[in-house]
Amino acid sequence: MIKVGILGAAGYTGGELIRLLLNHPEAEIVFANSESNADNLVSDVHEGLIGDTDLKFTDEMPFDQVDVVFFCFGHGKSEAFLKEHTIPAKVKIIDLAQDFRVKSEALRVKNYDFVYGLPEINKSAIQQAQHVANPGCFATAIQLALLPAAHLNILKEDVSVNAITGSTGAGQKPSSTTHFSWRTGNMSIYKAFTHQHLAEIRQSLAQIQGYLDASIDFIPYRGDFARGIFCTAVIKTKAPAEDIIEAYKDFYKEAAFTHYSEKGIDLKQVVNTNKALVHVDTFEGKVLVTSAIDNLLKGAVGQAVQNMNLMFGIDETAGLRLKASAF
Repeated sequence: MIKVGILGAAGYTGGELIRLLLNHPEAEIVFANSESNADNLVSDVHEGLIGDTDLKFTDEMPFDQVDVVFFCFGHGKSEAFLKEHTIPAKVKIIDLAQDFRVKSEALRVKNYDFVYGLPEINKSAIQQAQHVANPGCFATAIQLALLPAAHLNILKEDVSVNAITGSTGAGQKPSSTTHFSWRTGNMSIYKAFTHQHLAEIRQSLAQIQGYLDASIDFIPYRGDFARGIFCTAVIKTKAPAEDIIEAYKDFYKEAAFTHYSEKGIDLKQVVNTNKALVHVDTFEGKVLVTSAIDNLLKGAVGQAVQNMNLMFGIDETAGLRLKASAF
């Protein structure tokens, strides 16, 4: 069994990670750390786990007892934690924050080299990695929409991207834009053209295409639902439609969780799963790509568990065969 420790276990990602690991056939949770909830039952905070576990939060961090530790911190806290604490070299780390996703920032803490954890392009590197930086939720959806186009070398003009996310993407701590009475029946944009995930998106696209001169014009939307990301991307190209569609099918033919759909997709096909669905429509001189993921699963802890499976050489899909909500 893979012995697991979780830091920052009281938030949305911590709760989802615990839910997955409790049902993982080859993993065992050794500790779930939360200083503010120490000695409280996990199910008192993550109430969807009532009846599933008697696990309690702890303020201790017994790293010598685990094989891997998940960082479920807010952004910026992972780097600070590693500068203040020592984790044994034998213990693998999967960081769900953005601190080490961009290569130029991945070596800011001595002795910690991070591999970018997008299995669709970095599977072999993840399998050899000791430390993995898990991709962002928007970044995952947008990259999966655009990577086959980068492989086809057609990202030569500015790409227009729109994506809408559920309220869980903002984290568990309440804010003015997550309050139910504001969010329900409402919609808004935020961080237009400046979203923090753009750097990792550009990094991966350049990795596959060899360069990226074009702009990724990303407009994020807040949706009035809890889970999921639905993304549209418009690419300008004169490449033949049949070549584009075949490139998308071929790029994901071996992917464990990312699938090309011949038909149009919707959000409920992926919510509560680790799946990503991608679909292409072609028009004269333009390609419309749609992608959809669950922001907490393929966009966060589902992908983190997928990376754990790869790092320990077990079935990539272990513990991740989840049913879509569908209706």
